[in-house]
Formats: sequence, C-alpha cells, structure tokens
Amino acid sequence: MAKIDQTPFPVDILDLSHDGRGVARRENGKAVFVAGALPGEKVMAKQTARSRSFDEATTLEVLERSPDRVEPRCPHFGTCGGCALQHLDEAKQILAKQRVLLENFERIGHVTPETLLPPLTDAAWGYRRKGRFSVRRVEKKDKTLVGFREADPRFVADLSICHTVIPQIGQRIAALSALIDGMDGRRDIPQIEFIAGDPTPDYSGIALVFRHLLPLSEADRNALVAFGREHGFAVFLQPGGVDSVHALWPEAPQLSFRLPDWDVEFAFKPLDFIQVNAGLNRKMIALALQLLDARADERVLDLFCGLGNFTLPLARAVREVVGVEGEAGLVARAKENAARNGLANAQFHAADLAQDLSGHAWMRAGFDRLLLDPPRSGADAVLKQLPLKGLKRIVYVSCHPASLARDAGYLVNERGWKLRSAGVMDMFPHTAHVESIAMFEPK
Repeated sequence: MAKIDQTPFPVDILDLSHDGRGVARRENGKAVFVAGALPGEKVMAKQTARSRSFDEATTLEVLERSPDRVEPRCPHFGTCGGCALQHLDEAKQILAKQRVLLENFERIGHVTPETLLPPLTDAAWGYRRKGRFSVRRVEKKDKTLVGFREADPRFVADLSICHTVIPQIGQRIAALSALIDGMDGRRDIPQIEFIAGDPTPDYSGIALVFRHLLPLSEADRNALVAFGREHGFAVFLQPGGVDSVHALWPEAPQLSFRLPDWDVEFAFKPLDFIQVNAGLNRKMIALALQLLDARADERVLDLFCGLGNFTLPLARAVREVVGVEGEAGLVARAKENAARNGLANAQFHAADLAQDLSGHAWMRAGFDRLLLDPPRSGADAVLKQLPLKGLKRIVYVSCHPASLARDAGYLVNERGWKLRSAGVMDMFPHTAHVESIAMFEPK
C-alpha cells in the first residue's frame, strides 16, 4: 500500500465531485478529492488515501469559506457515511446534482436535452421511510452501535439521532441501541431494516425487521415485543434469507400506503422496495405521467415496475397498462394491488429484463408509450430488444445518471430518438445520490 503523507496542506477547491467531495489539484497537478470541502474554498486538508491517479483527503480547517456553506444539522455529519452534502445550502445541492446529470449526458451519452426541467424537490429532512441500520457490538466501548456505515464502510457510525430518517425512527436510534444492548443475542444481530407505510388502528404503520444469526431467547423476543408495543412499531424477525421474514408483533401487521391523487393503495411486505421519499414520490409520479402524456385509448408498457408505483396510477388514465418486473414476489403483490384497487386494465408479468426476452408474448403486443424505472445498471439490454417503432413517447426515470446518459446516447445516436427534456429530482436530500427523469420522442 502506498505511504500516506500525514502533513496538513492548504489547497484551493475547484469543483465538486459526483460523490460530494471537493476537487482540487496538488502542486504536482495530481487530483485530490477532499471530503467536507466546497468549490471556491481554500481549506487545510490531510491526506487519507492515495493512488496512482488521485489522492483522497479530508478537511481539517476552512481557511476561506464559500458563501454556499451552511452549518450541518446533524452532529454526526462527517463521520456517518449516510450524508455527503449537509454542509452545502439545500438550494445549491440540487443544482450540483443537475450539473452532474448534464455532465454525464455530455461526457457519456454525447447528448443534450432540448429543455431542462425545473428541479423537483420536497421536504429535505425527515423524509427517509425505508433503510437499513447496521448493528455492531463493540466490546471496547461496552456498547452496541446502531447506525449507517461510516465513510469508511468497515465501521458502523455511533449514532444518537438521524435527521434525514422519518422522526419516529431517526429520534429513536439511541433507544434501539439500548434495546439490543440489553438482549442476550446482542452479538448475533447484524442489522435492522425499517420501512414505513400509513398508520393503522393497531400500530404506527412502521415496521422493523431484526436480522438474527442465532435463535433468540424468550427474554429477547419479549423485549422486542415490549419495544414494539411502546413505540407502536410492528416487529419482524429474519433468521435467514428474505423468505424467512415473519411477524413477531402484532400477529399479522398490514403494511400499506395510499396515493390519494390517483385513489390507489399499495400493500407491501417489510423488505419490498418502495421509494424512500413519500412526498417526492408523489411529485415524481405526477411529473412522469405528465411527460408521458398517455391518452385514454392507449396501451402503455411500464418496465421495472416493482409494486406498480407508476403502473396503477397509469391504469386510472389509459385503456391498458402492462407492468414487467424481474422479482416474482413484487409481481405477485403488484397483481394483488391491482385487484384490491379494482384495476382490471393493469396486467403484470415477471421477466429478467437484462436477459433475452424474445420468448415473451408481451414484447410483441404493441404499445403506444413506454415508461421505465430501471436499477442503477440501467436499461440498455431491454432497450436493444424492444420494438420501439410505433411508440410515441418514452419516459425514463433513473437512479443513476451515468446509466441514463449511456441509454440516452443509445436512443438518440443509434435509434433516432430525440431527448426532448430532462431534469433532476431530489429523492435523497443531503446525499450525493442523483435521481433524474428524461422524456424522448421519435424524430
């Protein structure tokens, strides 16, 4: 491993990297990424890692302050790896993400949107309704740590509070730590997952899933039930894989959330994927449907549909919508959700959209418009197989600007489509995560 020079050094910050670090140049011209620094600042930094092409460093002192710098709300900022941008003014965070998107379009896709959509934002604090805390018993501290990973992922951040997580959970991290610390199996619980739906008469609508590597004692199970009752949390246990998850308390808790603008309700399981930011999700659905501009007599294809987050609202507006998703469990629940909402015009199919799809009948059915919301890897495999001729519009929702840029380049430069509009959406405020949306039309 290359030796690290611990000598502090002053450096001028020239730019912001895609992961929220300041970008500078050493005297020899070598790039250095400085955690906690903002463009336009001069900081005193200390090297933390080095490689052949760039160095990494952290800010020790801000010598010349950017006007965009703000005081982070969280006392754990800089240690916890959950956030990267709390020191940057909220209004400037989304503009930095917009710049990342446009740079990816230019550098990777060699495309430029004709229209830049206004950034989509919602509440910047207390928004995260789904996530995973790591748990680690640290004997030297005689304490069980509950939190997100530190910037160095080998370590668990010692959190007392989290301001980005919904308050019912974010303000009870210390209570979770104390709960596990008092259990016989405190060394056998590596993680806690949380997810929130709408409240029910029996509990808050929030569920906790405790992963445990060895069977829990009766005393531990009783402690978890008491904690759930006290705070109104449903408690699930996960002794093995995803299929092993089962309710501890209440006996059969129901998880669901409504989208009132479309009069649809989604039931889900505690490890299912739902969008983490409920307020932004509602705005995102409205924007996607507006951009898609589907008509009442049209058929729409919704790829990577999950539980039907876009599919079911679309079903309220079109003749038929077909959702396709790779995870069979999500497809089953999407079908159930369509039935519970009385949407007979929403059909669902399970298919691995990264593989050969020639044997699937829905591929040849013919559609008027396409909506897709792929994972970070993007949608290049399915786009190269789809018969795009005849489609009037494509709306692409993305959680990774590089894969969107690559796929946009393919649609524009190889398939003859136009990138009419694109913009960013702040699904994860205070993090460097960039959510975006793009609309394409044929030439």
